[in-house]
Amino acid sequence: MILRRIGYIYLIIFLSATIPLMAEEIGSVDTAFKLIGANHKIVIEAFDDPNVSGATCYVSRAKKGGITGSLGLAEDPSDASLSCRQTGPIRLDSNIISGESDGEEVFKKGISILFKTIQVVRFYDKKRHALVYLIFSDKLIEGSPKNSLSAIPIMNWLGANP
Repeated sequence: MILRRIGYIYLIIFLSATIPLMAEEIGSVDTAFKLIGANHKIVIEAFDDPNVSGATCYVSRAKKGGITGSLGLAEDPSDASLSCRQTGPIRLDSNIISGESDGEEVFKKGISILFKTIQVVRFYDKKRHALVYLIFSDKLIEGSPKNSLSAIPIMNWLGANP
């Protein structure tokens, strides 16, 4: 009974870490040839901030190939880059403006079979009226200091008020 519950817990953790959160693959390029299985590659994905309409982020990240990568068993590297842009009128809710949602997770994706994820968190720079996005990877035991940052200065969009 206890082993079954532990199994369910691991299954839930695994599924929550491997299901992409609103990411759309834009394209990819191969970086290393693998004789068996998929090649190593860099994948470009886009996602819209779920709580800020008009804000879109683009993520490029390394993805392992080979047999383990093809089966979804490889641990992808922590290397990632982030670029966010205003793609429409931006509307900020009161939680963002007040700073209550600083450090809010807006994207998370599993990059290994267990316990390693890549995350994007959003901050609001009130003084400069800008959204700041940070991408980093973490692991249950140890994370990675590798990170990338992007900012969107909030501006009127075709005469619309922010």
